[in-house]
Amino acid sequence: MTIAFLGSTGRVGLELASFLTEAGQPFKALVRSPEKLQAIGNTEIIEGNARNAEDVERTIAGCKTIISCLNTDGNDTLSVSMEIILDAARKHGIERMITVGTAGILQSRNDPSLYRFQSNESKQRSTRAAEEHAKVYEMLRESDLNWTIACPTYLPDGKLTGIYRSEENVLPDGGTSISVQDTAHFVFHEWQNPKHTKKRVGLAY
Repeated sequence: MTIAFLGSTGRVGLELASFLTEAGQPFKALVRSPEKLQAIGNTEIIEGNARNAEDVERTIAGCKTIISCLNTDGNDTLSVSMEIILDAARKHGIERMITVGTAGILQSRNDPSLYRFQSNESKQRSTRAAEEHAKVYEMLRESDLNWTIACPTYLPDGKLTGIYRSEENVLPDGGTSISVQDTAHFVFHEWQNPKHTKKRVGLAY
């Protein structure tokens, strides 16, 4: 079962690529800069852009699952690419997708009618990135996919511990950070053993 992997050269993406490679899991990675990802084992590298429908189609064809660690790129890449990805997923009969979002699109504990980025729980001055992630969440919510969005809070480089908290739709109470490595660990294990379909999952220590 081959995975279509977008965003594999980002911080979480590179860690996740290592997990998949070590597990012997075949994946097709769509990348703009092939030199950033080493082709090992069953890895197929496709040079292209997630904003290009033909490139996304080539990546998704023949796969059963999509994993996306795409970031906002400071523009509308997330929402533009998600429309393309969803179209390709429908065409190829893909049912499962796991993405990495942000804790800003979880619900506020103090006011569940708001996203965290809309509430005083968020410490971010700019909401631009969270707004892009929210668009993606809303697209997935309206789709037929069995999706999961991993939503880490502050995301420093650190160590793989495998010990962290997760909670559906809200951030674990008092959580302030989780490492890039442990975020990738969550995505890998959610792919192996789906527990949170059609849910956002807050991640923190």
